[in-house]
Amino acid sequence: QVQLVESGGGLVQSGGSLRLACEYGQFVSGHHIAWFRQAPGKQRAGISLILSHDGSTHYADQVKGRFTTSKDSAKRTSYLEMNKLRPEDPGIYSCAAARNLPDRPTEEQLHPGWYDYWGQGTQVTVSS
Repeated sequence: QVQLVESGGGLVQSGGSLRLACEYGQFVSGHHIAWFRQAPGKQRAGISLILSHDGSTHYADQVKGRFTTSKDSAKRTSYLEMNKLRPEDPGIYSCAAARNLPDRPTEEQLHPGWYDYWGQGTQVTVSS
C-alpha cells in the first residue's frame, strides 16, 4: 500500500529553483515528515524535517538558508522548496514518515532508520 508519492523533480540550472511535493496517505497524516536525498554513489542523507506536533522545521547544514519545507494538512502534502541549487544538490529525493522520533538534535532525527514509510523518490538534476 503506497503511503507517500513524490513529484516535481526534473532538470534545473545551477542557481535555479525547484519545488517538490510529497502526497501522503491518511494513515501517516499524523507522522513527522522528512525529505532525504541520495546522490549518485552516496548514502541516503536526511535534509529536512517537519515535526507533526508543532509544525517546526529543521534542516541539515548543507541546505539551511536555501531549502524550505512545509506541509498542507488539508491536502495531505508536504513541500520542499529548493532555491539556489548547486552542482552538489542532484540526486533522488524521497519523502519519508516517522511515527516517533527521539528528542535529540536534528542530525540524529534525520537518520533514515527512524522512518517507517518511504516514497519512491523523484530525480533532481542540476546542470552547471
